[in-house]
Amino acid sequence: MEIEIDLSETGETHPYYVLDVFTDTPLAGNQLAVFSQGERFDAPTMQRIARELSLSETVFVLAPEQGGDARARIFTPTAELPFAGHPTLGTAILVASASGRDHVRLETAGGTIPVAIERDAAGAMFGRMEQPIPTWRSYDHADELLGALGLERSLLPVEAYTNGPVHVFVVLEDEQRVAALQPDLARLAALGACFNCVCRRSGGFKTRMFAPALGVAEDPATGSAAGPLAVHLARHGQIGYGEEIEIHQGAEIGRPSLLYARATGDRERIERVEVAGHAVIVARGAFRL
Repeated sequence: MEIEIDLSETGETHPYYVLDVFTDTPLAGNQLAVFSQGERFDAPTMQRIARELSLSETVFVLAPEQGGDARARIFTPTAELPFAGHPTLGTAILVASASGRDHVRLETAGGTIPVAIERDAAGAMFGRMEQPIPTWRSYDHADELLGALGLERSLLPVEAYTNGPVHVFVVLEDEQRVAALQPDLARLAALGACFNCVCRRSGGFKTRMFAPALGVAEDPATGSAAGPLAVHLARHGQIGYGEEIEIHQGAEIGRPSLLYARATGDRERIERVEVAGHAVIVARGAFRL
């Protein structure tokens, strides 16, 4: 049985797209909703729509204000973010798909992010974004965090990195320890940051990210954490500066994802942070409001 409903007869409609980011396979990676006509909404309505969709992030595209190609406002189900990774990459790829551009400059509240676009023979799109360089500090609540995660220690110092969101890194011994984590989400929510549990694996690194304070129990792919992770590993001698790493995430929640990250510079100064991956457009629709 086929059912058709003409939304245009019952109210104003607002087009949006759904992308899967940090994957070249539909129904994997991190889901993203992008409203292409964001100027129609005020901020409270944007937040309510993001809560309605309940994805990790929802983006509203607006006209640029600072010489970029487009401007993006990024919302989790509970808060607006100045910058986030998979929304920036996915939105830039959507803009490139519509415009044919090979480079997109996307304005965010955290700065203008340049994204270089590549297309393969099959039409899959790959983006490489230059992220804000993070600041970092020792994390003051390491003992409470380890307790909430059910862990006794981290192999590297527990540190917090800020590039918009605040990401805290805990490094574990192996994939089994990371996969077996069953954190106390209420305790993590009270700590208020994004918590990344990482280990080395064959061909790269495995990570899981928990951010219940932002309405995200576990994230399938965290682009804003990938760059700081490369910085963290390089600062502590686990990888070389300028070395690109593969980051595998999302398997535990059925959304396998692959991210690439690189931090260029040295211990005295980080010069550039890049994060890259694929995105695919999987759906389009319209909200009736």
